[in-house]
Amino acid sequence: MTQQNHDVPDTDTYDAAASSLAGHVDNSVMAELLSIRSSIDNIDATLVYLLAERFKATQKVGFLKAAHRLPAGDPGRESAQIARLRRLAEDAHLDPAFAEKFLNFIIGEVIRHHEAIAEDHQAAAEWK
Repeated sequence: MTQQNHDVPDTDTYDAAASSLAGHVDNSVMAELLSIRSSIDNIDATLVYLLAERFKATQKVGFLKAAHRLPAGDPGRESAQIARLRRLAEDAHLDPAFAEKFLNFIIGEVIRHHEAIAEDHQAAAEWK
């Protein structure tokens, strides 16, 4: 489904204290920086798990669509979701344009997955 990036260390070898700034800034500044980065790391991990759950749900949608020969994309739903996410972003003081770009990327991936599921479903039906 996705390619593994071999340039990024896995969690077994990840060094949360890795920084090209080490030795170049005051120790107290470095400690504060690492503390904040630790929070960022936790948020990033949460995002990965949330995205995994989201894609599990959209995979179910893809199977349902394939079984009923529905189109992979749903422009009405997508537009409504983008508008909703932009409002949520504004409420959260996040750049709505960024939120829209992020959702468009996810929607693109979901549609790509739905198309692949539909192709697999069609191929399996032809074998019967």
